Amino acid sequence: MKKPIVGLLYDFDKTLCTDDMQSYDLIPNLGMTPSEFWGKTQEFTDKTGVERILSYMYVMVNLAKEKGIELTRDYLKSTGQNIEFFRGVKSWFKRINAYGEELGVQIEHYLVSSGNKEIIEGCAIADEFMATFACEFYYDEQSKHPVWPKTFINYTAKTQYLFRISKGVLDTRDDDSVNRKVESRRIPYRNIVYFGDGLTDIPIMILVKENGGKSIAVYQENNRDVVRQLFQDERVNFICKADYSAGSELDKVVKLIIQEIAVSHELSKKQIELLQK
Repeated sequence: MKKPIVGLLYDFDKTLCTDDMQSYDLIPNLGMTPSEFWGKTQEFTDKTGVERILSYMYVMVNLAKEKGIELTRDYLKSTGQNIEFFRGVKSWFKRINAYGEELGVQIEHYLVSSGNKEIIEGCAIADEFMATFACEFYYDEQSKHPVWPKTFINYTAKTQYLFRISKGVLDTRDDDSVNRKVESRRIPYRNIVYFGDGLTDIPIMILVKENGGKSIAVYQENNRDVVRQLFQDERVNFICKADYSAGSELDKVVKLIIQEIAVSHELSKKQIELLQK
């Protein structure tokens, strides 16, 4: 049997980093507070009926024009440099990969976010992910300015990426393969763990949990009641403080999940060997 793969799927804002990714540099550069920016986004949605994720992308473009900011991919990428992460995040990926290796398990990390892919590309952990799925602009080749949404991911749209990752269909242009029935999945649902921080993650948290994977709601002190309710409503398997450092509760929970997958794989392998004798 091949080495089992464990897929760790993450939200980004307030799951890995301490705030919305736009709040560190982009929104201040627009001369606004986060509440003002998101207020304008909601105002545009209420006025036009445009879906809220598409609204924030539109508002970003318009405000940048008003402020004389060249909203190129490189500029957006530069606004990811000062993103602050929760304790232990920057060393988390290599530590968990090494732990999986010790147990004969291959760990893969995936990001599924409603934030901006361009901003994520400029952050300190951008290279840790097997694939990053997030909102992205299509840019005019000459002006380098955004002219249309290339990809947008709202809260329910996140769920399609569970199927893509499980089947190994990471090219978002490939709709045929992701919808095709398969006999075996590259990463079984039971080997998938999803990390999120709250209400916007509920659809994918439930889907992962109901298909045999594990959903973990992480919290800062100010949103503990939200994740506690998610656990009481049986929408997640675990709630843990957003501390990714070695020896933390989150670290221990994830390692136990990996152990369980490794042991299950070994038992299955032995059963097959016995049947072949």
